[in-house]
Amino acid sequence: MPPFLTQKPAPAVGDPVATEPPAAGTTPSSIAATQIESSLDQLARQISRAACETPAEKAVHVLVVSAAEDEHRFLGHLFDHTNWFIHSARSCGEAAELLRRRTIPVVLCDYDLPDGSWRNMLSVIDALHRPALLIVTSHKADDYLWAEVLNLGGYDVLMKPYEPCEVVRVVSLAWLHWKNLRERARCKASAGSSAPAGV
Repeated sequence: MPPFLTQKPAPAVGDPVATEPPAAGTTPSSIAATQIESSLDQLARQISRAACETPAEKAVHVLVVSAAEDEHRFLGHLFDHTNWFIHSARSCGEAAELLRRRTIPVVLCDYDLPDGSWRNMLSVIDALHRPALLIVTSHKADDYLWAEVLNLGGYDVLMKPYEPCEVVRVVSLAWLHWKNLRERARCKASAGSSAPAGV
């Protein structure tokens, strides 16, 4: 369990329970919001340690494709203060242009986009020299969508509204899987080039 989620031991029966009055102007809801925000900040800082990036990769790049501005704000905040760099696109066409300019390992894509859907985004990714792993985000995520995404070549599905810990888990695993696939392809190419002629 992460240190910021570790619970303090409960007081023994009969022990006095120390309570501190809340600061002036605070309410239970504002206190809870502050605690959640603090937890998310600490959670995000752990991502860089879990990423295990190679020395040549100073930052881990993720592309968020959504027409909803609140999603870009939420995910940007979640991955703030880390070595993860969040790129933003509001349409399939804008995302395609970004992906042609640089290698981005993981793409989070809305089920529907102004100029298409996640299926169009998958077609764009499949045409890349170094394809990203696609994670589809949807309010109607179910077993049917999950099976369809995997059968067509996507990586996973994230349910909305987002659960921060689940977002971190799925995106981290996707990046590690992409990294392992790239390293295996590099090793295979190296082995092939060093093999004796005629073998």
